[in-house]
Amino acid sequence: MAKSPEEEHPEKAFGWAARDTSGILSPFRFSRRENADDDVTIKVLYCGVCHSDVHSVKNEWGFTNYPIVPGHEIVGVVTKAGKNVEKFKVGDRVGVGVIVGSCMKCETCDQDLENYCPRTIFTYNSLDHDRTKTYGGYSDMIVVHHRYVLRFPDNLALDAGAPLLCAGITVYSPMKYYGMTEPGKHLGVAGLGGLGHVAVKIGKAFGLKVTVISSSPGKEDEAVKRLGADSFLLSSDPAKLKAAMGTMDYIIDTVSAVHALAPLIGLLKLNGKLVTLGLPDKPLELPIFPLVLGRKLVGGSDIGGVKETQEMLDFCAKHNITSDIELIRMDYINTAMERIAKSDVRYRFVIDVGNSLTQ
Repeated sequence: MAKSPEEEHPEKAFGWAARDTSGILSPFRFSRRENADDDVTIKVLYCGVCHSDVHSVKNEWGFTNYPIVPGHEIVGVVTKAGKNVEKFKVGDRVGVGVIVGSCMKCETCDQDLENYCPRTIFTYNSLDHDRTKTYGGYSDMIVVHHRYVLRFPDNLALDAGAPLLCAGITVYSPMKYYGMTEPGKHLGVAGLGGLGHVAVKIGKAFGLKVTVISSSPGKEDEAVKRLGADSFLLSSDPAKLKAAMGTMDYIIDTVSAVHALAPLIGLLKLNGKLVTLGLPDKPLELPIFPLVLGRKLVGGSDIGGVKETQEMLDFCAKHNITSDIELIRMDYINTAMERIAKSDVRYRFVIDVGNSLTQ
């Protein structure tokens, strides 16, 4: 007979979980494995709320295994380290992002691209090596193999830095891979949400000219005056869109809703690159003629490996980049989820787990 989540492992844990497609989260008792020789046990202090969490708790992608404890933007302090762990010690500030495991021996793992490993283990809603379910950071503690634990720079705020573990690496990795780092080049950022606002900050740190592309005219002041973008393009204005055609070297597309790609492709110069990061629940239409006639590229990207994620955290610490957040208590999470679905957050909710998760 299968054991209950509370009885599977020896370490008792507590968090908030969704039990069905309503997506409503409530208190949940479960368990974590005992800290092994290669493991790090972490007391969770803060956890960011990603749009992926909203999709997952409601099974909008079709593969949720309930009950589900979301959360993959986790920061906290080490409370225990196994005898084989050399990088971390008790009391260290650390982070855990989207993945907590991989095969560690395939070609992608050998290249420090664990996120593309065919046997990637996600921080929640996945199966661990022992075939038990993984649970995320909306909880008081987590046990993780040391390979997938990040050192959190001392000068990076834990709460505002937490979303970098997903939002930050999701925009940093494609910028590096697709060569979107040449100072003076023109970067368009489509969508000004959790990913988009971090893309603006990282783009400026690379020395790029940054234009925010949005259908919401009310975001112009936010983009330029608060976040430091060089300009703002209202995509719902045909005249302004036409005037900007062929002016951008790169575009990072963070929009997660179904939307037209043709206007974005039209904004690109010859040899321009459009990289899509959002995950709409339906396919997008890709026009081929403008790609062929402009030798343009449309690509995608999915977070980054552990090594690159550490590089991103160090880069953000050096350039004083954090996410703009709204700090919430654990018992506000269902309201926060509703607000995320309405794009009513500037720009990331972060749960104050350490001070508000009570049993």
